[in-house]
Amino acid sequence: MNETPSTPSGERPEGRYGSRTRRRPRWVVGVSLGVAAGLGLVASVVAYNNFGPAPIQAQQTAFDITSDAGLDLSFEVVRDEPERAAVCVVASRAENGDEVGRREVFVPPGEGTQIYTTTLRTSQPPVIGEVFGCSYDVPEYLVDTVVTPPEGGMRPSG
Repeated sequence: MNETPSTPSGERPEGRYGSRTRRRPRWVVGVSLGVAAGLGLVASVVAYNNFGPAPIQAQQTAFDITSDAGLDLSFEVVRDEPERAAVCVVASRAENGDEVGRREVFVPPGEGTQIYTTTLRTSQPPVIGEVFGCSYDVPEYLVDTVVTPPEGGMRPSG
């Protein structure tokens, strides 16, 4: 009978299987996991800042097409910092989807949900009015044109 040479327990013939790979020290694994957890935390914070809730919520509540050259748009604004002024960009679109009117509306500081109405002039007959978005970065030229809203929170601008 053929006998295979025996090797000490736990060892493999190096010529047949190659040399054994060395195990990494435990601290390397721990440091690697710590770095991965830190990167995951940073990615979570960045994602929350980019995709989390908007600091200013604005929504179109009504629009009235007044002519082939304009419409009145009403929208409500809710902010996470009501003591700060804001600016909202509103727009109107034509039947083919093209933007045919746009304007910035100054939103002064105020508590709770505020409703504003503005008039948009358009280059073509409008079919819809919408709120494009709002920001706390108010341009200096808008701050000088502040109009106090009348009773009930409605403020015509335009």
